Amino acid sequence: MGPSFLQTVNDANFMLKILTIIGARPQIIKAAALSRAIKTKYNTQIKEIIVHTGQHYDANMSQVFFDELGIPAPDYNLNVGSGSHGKQTAAMITGIEEILVKEKPSAIVLYGDTNSTLAGAVAASKIHVPVVHIEAGLRSFSKVMPEEVNRIMCDHVSTLLFSPTKTGYDNLIREGFNKDAKAPFSADNPKIYHCGDVMYDNSLHFSGVAEQKTSILAKLKLEKNKFILATIHRNNNTDEPTRLNALFKSLNDISKKHQLDIVLPLHPRTSKLLETNLQQELYTEIKSNPHFKIAEPASFLEMVSLEKNCRMVMTDSGGVQKEAFYFEKTCVILRPETEWVELVECGAAIVTDADEKRIKEAFETLNSKTDLKFPKLYGDGKAAEFICGEMVKELK
Repeated sequence: MGPSFLQTVNDANFMLKILTIIGARPQIIKAAALSRAIKTKYNTQIKEIIVHTGQHYDANMSQVFFDELGIPAPDYNLNVGSGSHGKQTAAMITGIEEILVKEKPSAIVLYGDTNSTLAGAVAASKIHVPVVHIEAGLRSFSKVMPEEVNRIMCDHVSTLLFSPTKTGYDNLIREGFNKDAKAPFSADNPKIYHCGDVMYDNSLHFSGVAEQKTSILAKLKLEKNKFILATIHRNNNTDEPTRLNALFKSLNDISKKHQLDIVLPLHPRTSKLLETNLQQELYTEIKSNPHFKIAEPASFLEMVSLEKNCRMVMTDSGGVQKEAFYFEKTCVILRPETEWVELVECGAAIVTDADEKRIKEAFETLNSKTDLKFPKLYGDGKAAEFICGEMVKELK
């Protein structure tokens, strides 16, 4: 049975059909901002098809975010699951290409720097579907990180590139992108933007919602400004015992010295590695420390509540670094570098890597600061609306 007359009329009203690719937790959250902007401001101009690659396949790590954030259910789920970079990415390319051929969208929308991002960029660019990259231009300048390779390769096949920061925009110009490019735009003649951050849009939108809909502070018996929020999930931290031990010893020592709660919502893969990769004595100490609270993975709204109410954030997550800044919290970055260099430049964050001495020194420095400023680095909270407007204008 063919589409109804009403459906045919409705489809005719859509000026732009986009295929949104999501696969990992941060992408699902970022997609909420764009989906919300489409629903509230562009519902007669943009039709969105959502493809979930299944890169994060644990329901606690993805489905809960769809439910909480009101994101439309995916139109497709590739159910790729875990695997080596090559195997996982290849399966995604195959699945995404089939959907692109079937749906014939005006553009594919990609977020960030995961294998889902890379797969979408490769699949679309090979069959000449315009690529829209949200979070373009971010650079850690370390190609040892798989994410760095993914984001660079995606940027260089994109037609519209939306950078959340001036730093990212400047990175693109240094790499040869023309800030004065004229339409029509293509992968050979792309357009670059400094547009603000869709995650800042989300934080503003969901800040009040989190207070009403979550009880994680009460559940974990936490007091406002009297706990540190920590997250550790990157492979080079979790899979290397020397680094993992340095991180956990630092957190445990800081907790004991200052009688501060450490709250660590733990990624499932990290949780499995603690018993095998931590020194037995340290593992026993942490388990007996009443201030060291290892929790299950937090939902997005729970993370908003924790970020909003903590004293400080210590993380190896790029997204959580920014979210700390949104809520005017200082941050210790447990990596050798950061893409969000403006956080460090304004004094709100310190990069320590997995170095016990540097982590403790950074905590003391940030904990004693009284003159911190948090400038508006990430836009006005309307980045998603701006992105939708530019897509409608430039991708006709």
